[in-house]
Order: sequence, then structure tokens, then C-alpha cells
Amino acid sequence: MVDTTRILAVDIGGGTQDILLYDAAQPVEDCVQLVLPAPTVIVAGRIRQATAAGQAVYLSGALMGGGACASALKRHIRAGLPAYATPRAALTVRDNLDEVRRLGVQIVEHSPEPAAAAITTGDVDLQRLRAALAPYDVALPATVAVAVQDHGECLSGRNRVLRFGLWRDFLAAGGELARLLYPTPPPQLTRMLAIQRACPGAILMDTAAAAIWGALCDPQVAGQREAGLVALNIGNQHILGALVRGTRIWGLFEHHTVLVDREALQSLVQGLVQGTLSDEAVRAGNGHGAAIDPAYRPWSETPLVAVTGPRRALAAGLGYYLAAPYGNMMLAGCFGLVAATRQHYGAGEGLW
Repeated sequence: MVDTTRILAVDIGGGTQDILLYDAAQPVEDCVQLVLPAPTVIVAGRIRQATAAGQAVYLSGALMGGGACASALKRHIRAGLPAYATPRAALTVRDNLDEVRRLGVQIVEHSPEPAAAAITTGDVDLQRLRAALAPYDVALPATVAVAVQDHGECLSGRNRVLRFGLWRDFLAAGGELARLLYPTPPPQLTRMLAIQRACPGAILMDTAAAAIWGALCDPQVAGQREAGLVALNIGNQHILGALVRGTRIWGLFEHHTVLVDREALQSLVQGLVQGTLSDEAVRAGNGHGAAIDPAYRPWSETPLVAVTGPRRALAAGLGYYLAAPYGNMMLAGCFGLVAATRQHYGAGEGLW
């Protein structure tokens, strides 16, 4: 039986990990909330320290999100310093271990250099979080819900193509918001499965999906749900825009934040709203892609565009609505995790 009265929600992005200890017995605003550096940022910092010290690194632990830590590891190797990793930890860099070896990482079971900097990989460390909160007499809930962006296991080709293919399949299957929650992730979502190995029973969700659910926790956004709206999450690494109406998503696009300026963002949103945005156009700009249900017809020329995400300043001046569920935009994904979990297990859609 899943306890939906107390939920630990952890939304792990490319820059931060946002944490909510939801407790139905108190107002959401009074629940413990944290914004901490993302695990990949922490690991990247430790690799950089080893690089500066001229020290080899040894990565062990679980598959986790790459991004900053993978980039730091590549710079470490370019500096002429040894890099070792266990097979599971090495999957953080690439799904194909042969490709990891070609980058210069030596795949080992144990560190061959006693003086190497030992760095543990993994997206979730409940023991450390529990210890950090213990001085405040805060206990962790038994129910754990985690959001990460999982590109899916891709042994050849580009993982962004695989990832967006999953979004396309989701739309083709009806695009129901309820299907975005994973009590058991699909087998190709190996990052999510690694979290479940570390935290048995954890409920998983994509960060973009959690942001969409979280935006709908804002009363003004929720009020436009039946008329139709655009949920736009501008993260540190990725942007996702989704056409949401009622209980489903009708279309979406996904792109890299660093490759999109304000003018391009406006064009992407307009194309999505008009139903003219093509997959080819987004991929030509090195984005992940776009997909729109063939049955979609524009609901309004100017639907509400609700923005969440730490890089939402990119949308400044475009007239979009800055959603802030429960007064805290940075925890939108956490609120979405809780709302989706409570609905899935029959406790209602809202958090209160």
C-alpha cells in the first residue's frame, strides 16, 4: 500500500535537485523544501578538484545523469590524467562501454591506483539526505517519487532520437497525462531503473512531465486546462513545450536551452500553437524534435503559455505567464510528482 499522505519528491535537473517533503497534515507552503546542487554538478566539482590536483579519478556507483560530470571527465582526460570507472558508473558517460573506452576511460572493477580520487556516482542518496535533515528532527517519508530526464538506453545512434521517439509513442497512444507516471519504468529507461535499484519502490517520472503536472498546480493555469494551454518548461539544459488540454497532451517539442534565444523560443511556441511546427525543423536546429497529434486544431490564437524552469528569464518580454504553484516555481516539478502520485493511487489530483 502506497502512503500518499507523506511523500518525498525529488526533481533532479542539470543544475539543481529540488526536494519537497510533502505532508498532507500541513499546508503545502509549510512543508520542508530544499533547492540543492544537482548530483551531476557535485560529481563534476569533485572531478575538477582531482584535475586541478593532478590526480587520477576512480568512479564507482550507479548510472546517473551525465551533463556536467561527463563534461568534467572529458576535460580531465584531455588534461592527460587517468580516469577509471566501474562498468555501471561508466554508463553515465555513454550507454555503449566501447564508446566510453574510446573516450579514454579505463573500465575496471577496482581502482588500480590507491591514490586516485574515489568518486561515487548516483542520482539519489537518501542516506545523506536523511543525515542532513536529522538535526532538524525531520524524518524522510516512506514513499519516494523522483523525476529525472532519461534519454533511454541507446547502444548506437543518437540518444536524443530515442528519447523523442518515446514522446512520439506516448502521443500516438493517446497522450494521457496519467500515463506519465512510472511505478515501474520501461526497460529502456535505465537511469530510472538505476534509481529504483538504489531506492526500491521509488515512483519515477520524467522531469519535463513533472513540470507539466506542476504547472497545472498553479490556479491560473488550472483554470485554463479545459480551454487548452501551453506548458513551457525552460530548464538549465532542455526546453519542453506541450499543448495541454483536459487530461491529455496534444503536441510537444523539446530543444536544448543553450541553442534557443528569445526569438527562437517565441517561434517554437507559435508553431506549436498553430500546429505547424515540424519535427524536421526542430531537429535541424539540433533539438530533440516535435510531434503534434494529427487531430489537433488550434484552440485559440493566444492560449495561455505557462512558464516554469530556472531559465524562465529567456521568456521575458514575450507576454507569457510565469507559473508559481504554491508560490515556489523552483519546486514545480516536485509539486507535479506529488500531484501525479496522489492521483495515481486514488488520493485526488490536488495536493491539499
